[in-house]
Amino acid sequence: MDQPQKTPIVSKKVIVPFVLITSLFALWGFANDITNPMVSAFKKVLELDNFQASLVQFAFYGGYFTMALPAAIFVNKYSYKKGIILGLALYALGAMLFYPAAAYEEFNFFLAALYILTFGLAFLETTANPYILSMGSEETATQRLNLAQAFNPVGALLGLLVAQKFILSSLRSDDTLPDGSAVYATLSDSAKAVVRTADLAVIRDPYVFLGLVVLIFLVVIAVLKMPRHKEQENKVAVGKSIGRLFKSRKFVGGVVAQAFYVGAQIMCWTYLYQYAESFGMDNATAVNFGIAALILFLVGRATGTLLLKYIDSGKLLRLFAIGACLCTVITIFVPGMVGLFALVMVSFFMSIMFPTIYGIALEGQGEDAKFGAAFLVMAIVGGALMPTLQGVILDMGGVGYTDLKILGVPEVNFSFVLPLTCFLVVAFYGHYVFKLSLKKM
Repeated sequence: MDQPQKTPIVSKKVIVPFVLITSLFALWGFANDITNPMVSAFKKVLELDNFQASLVQFAFYGGYFTMALPAAIFVNKYSYKKGIILGLALYALGAMLFYPAAAYEEFNFFLAALYILTFGLAFLETTANPYILSMGSEETATQRLNLAQAFNPVGALLGLLVAQKFILSSLRSDDTLPDGSAVYATLSDSAKAVVRTADLAVIRDPYVFLGLVVLIFLVVIAVLKMPRHKEQENKVAVGKSIGRLFKSRKFVGGVVAQAFYVGAQIMCWTYLYQYAESFGMDNATAVNFGIAALILFLVGRATGTLLLKYIDSGKLLRLFAIGACLCTVITIFVPGMVGLFALVMVSFFMSIMFPTIYGIALEGQGEDAKFGAAFLVMAIVGGALMPTLQGVILDMGGVGYTDLKILGVPEVNFSFVLPLTCFLVVAFYGHYVFKLSLKKM
């Protein structure tokens, strides 16, 4: 067991920039988790099947893949600060585009708005993560990133609360008859049109308000003097930098593990609502379990940040991944409330995965960190691909969630085989880097 570290996680001279950049983690956490329930919301309002509804996540996380490397190239040419400013501008633009999207009532327009919004998030994540790593000693870099990332679930929790209080509870397309069947399906086309217009306006408003908040952050960061990290902000040759990165098995393994982790996270948080609905729970009630999941995620992040002072990061990653696997197995094979509670508990074990994988993969990369960060953010594409595959499984028996049984459980339960596989990959990566650390001792 390692001795407690004396080096401060964050030095006093960078505390204000650290707090400001850390607040951005809450901003993209808000965007992520106000969007997760929208898969189910858009499905009902626009009468989509599960695959079509999953395109919400495909557009959202596909934006990360598209823009991460251009973001790194931009930062390499200019600076972390300018990368953050451009990211905030794109974030605000995407959020504001929800206004015309709702006016046209066109699903593809909403997808385009989300896609552009995540161009901004790609800039922010590509820039903010290595920027946080650079704000102090490399010895405490992974702890520092875990501390900053602890604010991500705070924003995510706020996003879910907004989704519950101002969106899901106000959607008329989610109303049901006493027998549990949807009222919306029984309406005439003209009545549906009225409900659709009202519901899309409900979905629109929080995003437009979010865009205004993001613009305020843009102005504050633009006028504030931010620290520079000479080594990481040096101009480097893109091709040579990428070549060096991909010679590192630890880095390449980190990119792969990150893709599988993000896929697992988005599946667990997106399809929690479908899992709950499969045994009669409405979306507004299911959000309470989403909130509980985020609280456990926050507790896990704080716990993990503390444990990283004493336990090797690879070893801790492996332990948490095994815990996530066990909870997912219960989710698959124990339908009902027990399975739902296990699905909520998965969030505790997921909590340290993103920043820990990120910190391990970028450790020692120096000036190549900005391009390393880009590939780790591109790995977020796992959040676009995996939920779409889970949507395909859910559609195997029809548009419902219990139309078909696989291995004796409804297809919605069986679909969590996908996140289980992802957590096994993360566990393997944690084991691999832990073995590497033992060889260095």
